Amino acid sequence: MVLDKRVREQLQAHCGELADDDGVDPREFFKPPKPRSQHGRKTLQLCSQVAETLSMIFAGELDDDLLQGLRVESVVPAPNASQLAVNLRTVEPCDEATQQAIRQQLARITGALRCEVAAAITRRRAPKLVFHLGEHP
Repeated sequence: MVLDKRVREQLQAHCGELADDDGVDPREFFKPPKPRSQHGRKTLQLCSQVAETLSMIFAGELDDDLLQGLRVESVVPAPNASQLAVNLRTVEPCDEATQQAIRQQLARITGALRCEVAAAITRRRAPKLVFHLGEHP
């Protein structure tokens, strides 16, 4: 914890040397850490709505043959609900050149996909979408 000069002088008046936990509320210092993987119910609900919307878009609303061969595997909050990581899989195995072309197409239409997601969910701000393309199992 970084202390300003005035607080540091006040604390040093009461003790010989300062430790990391000096000046910290004991209720906060000894509180067990929350697991980082735990997300709220609303965040998980948002992820499922986004996954359902993107699944419908990739299933038939796109005119691009490369992108119609994609399936949404999962949608998870990247750091939080403001950015979502969308994990995609190809239906058929493809080579590296095809995967690169798919990534370029996804980068090109990310804004349109975000607009579709914004229309499907009820949020003040649409989450940023980050796509991860996995290999065919």
